[in-house]
Formats: sequence, C-alpha cells, structure tokens
Amino acid sequence: MVIMKTLYKRALKPILFKFDPELIHDVFVAGGEIMGRFSLTRGLIGTFYRYNGPDISKTVDGIRHHTPIALAAGFDYNGRLTRILPSVGFGGDEIGSVTARPCAGNDPPRLRRCIKSGSLVVSKGLKNEGVDAFIRKMKRTPREPGFVLGVSIARTNDDKAVGLEEGIEDYATSLRKLVEANVGDFYTINISCPNVHGGESFAEPAALQQLLERLTEIRHDKPMYAKMPINLPWDEFREIADIVVEYGLDGVVIGNLNKNYDSLRHRDEAPADYAGGLSGEPCRDLSTDLIRHTRDHYGDDLTIIGCGGVMTAEDAMEKFRAGADLLQLITGMIFEGPHLLKDIGHAYARNQSWIRGDKPRRAGAGAGRQKVLELV
Repeated sequence: MVIMKTLYKRALKPILFKFDPELIHDVFVAGGEIMGRFSLTRGLIGTFYRYNGPDISKTVDGIRHHTPIALAAGFDYNGRLTRILPSVGFGGDEIGSVTARPCAGNDPPRLRRCIKSGSLVVSKGLKNEGVDAFIRKMKRTPREPGFVLGVSIARTNDDKAVGLEEGIEDYATSLRKLVEANVGDFYTINISCPNVHGGESFAEPAALQQLLERLTEIRHDKPMYAKMPINLPWDEFREIADIVVEYGLDGVVIGNLNKNYDSLRHRDEAPADYAGGLSGEPCRDLSTDLIRHTRDHYGDDLTIIGCGGVMTAEDAMEKFRAGADLLQLITGMIFEGPHLLKDIGHAYARNQSWIRGDKPRRAGAGAGRQKVLELV
C-alpha cells in the first residue's frame, strides 16, 4: 500500500495535474467504466484498493452499507462507475445529480484546480444525460451484491425550470420515474446546487416547504435525504433542517460546495469572478461544525451523511466524532489517491468503539416502513 501511495503522489498525480481537470475526469470515468465490465480488471484493482480488514459494515435507515464511505454526487453523474467502485473501496455511489431532462451543464471551464488550497472550483451546472437515460442504464447494469446506489435529484439547469412551480414539477418528474422504475436504494434532494438557472431557490424555507409538500406525495419506501448548503449561519441552517424533519425526510447530507472564495488557504488561486463552488479543504471545517450542531440539536431524529473536505483518514474520523453516520467524498480521492478509501476503512475499524452503530429507520421517517434492504 505504501508503494501505491508513493506511486500516485510522486509519479501519477504530477502528470495528471498538468492536464485539464475535466479531461482527466472524463478519461478516468471512461476507463473505470471499461475496467468495471470485466472480472479480471475488477479483481486486479481490488487487490490494491479494496478494504479487507475487520467488519466495518453499518446499517443506516434500513440499508446495510458494507463500508460507511461512498462516492459523493457530482463525479459519477451518469452512473457509469457502479461496477468498478466496489473494487476501489467504496461502499456506495450517489449518482447525479440527475435531472428530468438532459442537461449540457455550464460553459467551460467547469473544473479548475486550486492545488495549494486542496480544492477544486466546480461549475458543472448539473451536467447529465437526464433521468430517462439514467434509468435505462441502471436497468441493464449488473451490480455487486451489497453495493449501495443512491440517486441525487436536482432541477434541470435550463430556462424551462426557473419558475417555482416548474422547478418543483421538474424534481417531482425525476422522483416519480425513479420510484416507478424501482431504481435507487435512497434518494437525495439537492436543494443547494450553485451556478444554475434560478439560483438556490429551494434552500429558502418557503420554497423548500412547497417542494417537499409535492415530493412527499410520491409514495415509496426508500430513505430520502436533503443535501444542505454549508454557507449559512446555524440559525438559518436549522430553519431548513426543521422543514426536513417536518416533512419526514430521513436525514441530511452536510453539505454542498463552499461559495466563499475567501476560505481558500491561498486566495490567489481563486478565479477573478465567481465561477463555481469550492470542494475539498475549504468545506472541511464548515461541514464538520454543521454536523456537530445538527447532531447536538436533533439527536437521532436525523441521519447525517458527512460530505466536504475529507482529505485524510483523520478528517473522516473527525466527521464521525462530530456525529456523521456515513461519509461521502470526491476531492480527497483526487488529491490523495484511491488508497484513501482503504486508509479510512482501517481507521474506522480501529475506532469503532466510539463511533455510533447501526441506525434503524425512525418511526415516521420517509414512508415509515422499517426494514433492512437486501441489495442485489
């Protein structure tokens, strides 16, 4: 493992970081999709990266996660990596965000590196092939038993869904189609994506109430979460979380990208104009502090999925100590290498004595039916 870490950080990463980050992303997604098709390549990758230590599985909201670390939404936005990700060490994949119509995303550049600050400037603009294409892909893609598939749902980033009612129906269309097709083990409602037509209107309490009123009319027995903004002060964040609890969602993902460029350790790396949210290190403390406040205030009424700034195994443990039930990451894997997943797995195994255990679905959450899903 030491050799693989050194190889990535000393040899491969310096080469990769010389090229356009979106090009590298596309190359790795295409390569991962191809390698995922064959048992030989899945096994070879798994030899280096799959976690194989003491049991670290965890049941959260009725779903058993073989490892408590998943790929966050925003990387595998078309669902092309579900076959290779278990070999890399992920316990699940949150795909998307998926939208009701295909979405070309924002104009390039959609990704920029802030290398000294451990961050990416992300302005994808919800680029994806749309919910119908995603459902077709998932229906024909085999899945490793136990690998958890989440789906992030957002409003299509075009001028047809800018109005409040149109935006709500856009979300509802995607959720309804996913439920009818029985695709996805859980759903995340992305209410806080920056750099889209109409802005983050659903992070406003009144709009969020209307959105969740509509979405909770669509009956299903899957856990449902809200992906939260992280640039809000606690009082405003809590107002949104109160609505999440009111409408019976199972929990929150904390959180989305950081919109404050002053949070970069090296401010000179920021674009001159706002052109996307920050991932990685600038999210770490904001995310962890909100996780801690949320756990202290809501107790076990909300599942918390920690996301943002997980760059090391210690970052991961800090989020678990703050109260996260599960973790998601992207940028840490890019900057540190895929061995980070195995490092987190071993750290989790060493520290299970103080990490919260299995979490069944609370009464009234989601559809209110408590069960352990056998994922096949």
